[in-house]
Amino acid sequence: MTPTSAVQDFEIDYVEMYVENLEAAASNWMDKYAFVAAGTDRSADHRSVTLRQGPIVLVLTEPTSDRHPAAAYIQSHGDGVADIALRTSDVAAAFEAAVKAGAEAVREPARNPETGAVTATIVGFGDVVHTLIQRDDSAEPDVVSHGGTDVNLLGIDHFAVCLTAGDLGPTVEHYERTLGFRQIFEEHILVGAQAMNSTVVQSASGSVTLTLIEPDTTADPGQIDDFLKEHHGAGVQHIAFNSADAVRAVRALSQRGVDFLKTPGAYYDLLGERITLATHTLDDLRSTNVLADEDHGGQLFQIFTASTHPRHTIFFEVIERQGAGTFGSANIKALYEAVELERTGQSDIGAVRR
Repeated sequence: MTPTSAVQDFEIDYVEMYVENLEAAASNWMDKYAFVAAGTDRSADHRSVTLRQGPIVLVLTEPTSDRHPAAAYIQSHGDGVADIALRTSDVAAAFEAAVKAGAEAVREPARNPETGAVTATIVGFGDVVHTLIQRDDSAEPDVVSHGGTDVNLLGIDHFAVCLTAGDLGPTVEHYERTLGFRQIFEEHILVGAQAMNSTVVQSASGSVTLTLIEPDTTADPGQIDDFLKEHHGAGVQHIAFNSADAVRAVRALSQRGVDFLKTPGAYYDLLGERITLATHTLDDLRSTNVLADEDHGGQLFQIFTASTHPRHTIFFEVIERQGAGTFGSANIKALYEAVELERTGQSDIGAVRR
């Protein structure tokens, strides 16, 4: 395989999160989000557990020695996403192409003698890396079922990444040049006296999507500035999980103890003026706080969890796409407004907009 073609088939293999307390983090994902344990790993400097739900694989890693990179990561950022691993059919070719194009190498290609998997690692953004991984198809683990729950998360739709001001353009160019991503959407979002710039980049395969965000320094500081301050730099602000039925998933997750951001009633009072709902009823959306938007391809429904992180940084999203291929200008703004309500303690979305 040529280096150029090697970057055409990227898929998300797993997401690794560094955590301070492995048992507490694993219990949270299993009890509240219906993930199941699929394996463990232990060495002299760390211990990990692998969790699965359908095709989604999360690896939680706790350092047991200062020698492991998770120790410094947690000291700086707290719990968070450290590795977005990308599966490819040819790690050596993908690694060669990325490094030749300017990616910083962390670890060169090597084969695991036990599993046969070939891996290499490059720098992504901030302290987040990308492990490139090539697996032997015959050694692929079975996809774990959803355990009969209504949560039924189907995959990872996108990662939202907060960047320091001035880094958006260079980061977009970096992913285009080193990993063959393409720009699919961009927007300047103004909410009251605050603003941010957003560009979405996606792998050539369409399977890996990063929503890159930077604060607009000409406007007042807001939630992106807060994240960068509390996280101590760039990082993953949220992971969006796909669902076939957001309303049903939210009800199931809520019953399990997941807290979602509350949407003011005025949002739903106005929703009918801009959207004719094709699937869910207005009452269903209002009762679950699910947001709605549409584009030329169809509609989408999404909701965001309240952050339980001690620094109020990372949170999560459930998104249902009914034909919509974009991210919906109104819902991007609605996310910003909803987080502002939580950040400032306001109860009136109109006050955020003024």
